[in-house]
Amino acid sequence: MTERELMEEIARSVARIAEGIDALAGVQKTAAIRLTGADAYHWDASTQALVPVEKVNRVPLDLLQGVDDLAESLLQNTRQFAAGHGANNALLWGARGMGKSSLVKAVHAEVAHTLADRGQLILVEINREDLPTLPHLMRGIGALEARFIIFCDDLSFDRDEASYKSLKTILDGGIEGRPANALFYATSNRRHLMPRDMIDNERSTAINPSEAVEEKISLSDRFGLWLGFHNCDQPTYLEMVRRYAAHYAIDIEDAALVARAIEWSAIRGSRSGRVAIQFIRHIAGEKGQAV
Repeated sequence: MTERELMEEIARSVARIAEGIDALAGVQKTAAIRLTGADAYHWDASTQALVPVEKVNRVPLDLLQGVDDLAESLLQNTRQFAAGHGANNALLWGARGMGKSSLVKAVHAEVAHTLADRGQLILVEINREDLPTLPHLMRGIGALEARFIIFCDDLSFDRDEASYKSLKTILDGGIEGRPANALFYATSNRRHLMPRDMIDNERSTAINPSEAVEEKISLSDRFGLWLGFHNCDQPTYLEMVRRYAAHYAIDIEDAALVARAIEWSAIRGSRSGRVAIQFIRHIAGEKGQAV
């Protein structure tokens, strides 16, 4: 073995030893984040990589009924962010099926498609259970020139769950914080993201109840934009149904459409955008159409 080969072998051995020490110490290396030209990705926490989503499951913004003021607020916030101006993290909370996640995806499409370059505003979905890896994601995208909306659907935390602390640090208050080219949008059925019994339990068992509760609910306060969604009335529900029927060119008389839509909502026990699109899929299927 030559002297050069010996030195190379020593260098490889040292590298393996360093990797072993890192593994024992629990040190994780953050892989470089790579983009492929798509404007939407899913964060794969196991590989610490962005997986491109070529076709996002979303509906046009103008199909979302009963949320006009909410849509305008989120649209304005997103436009400001895309332009490099001040903008807030957003929490969309409230009634199930009223279009919270649909609004996030529709607003992203509306703003992204008005920009000069595709991929300038990128939507990245992260699963709730992967939130502990959020700091790795933020560090990776902070070095890129694109702007990112990190989106977590159906965000909530169960009793004794501690992963919310990672999110609190990223949203506001940590030494690192979030990079300037990233916003965090989340949807939840809970206004304070914690179950009520968890908050009540903290109040009843803590030495200082007010401080314990504050620790739990302060996560919501770190979202600068709160948008509340409420159950819709029957006229709004029927307008949703009519809009979907027109958009998908379903051939049915209005009287029959209305009667069947009311019956469908009565069977389901609720009225919402989700119930409306499920009804339209049912009607389309009867007529041999795809939706």
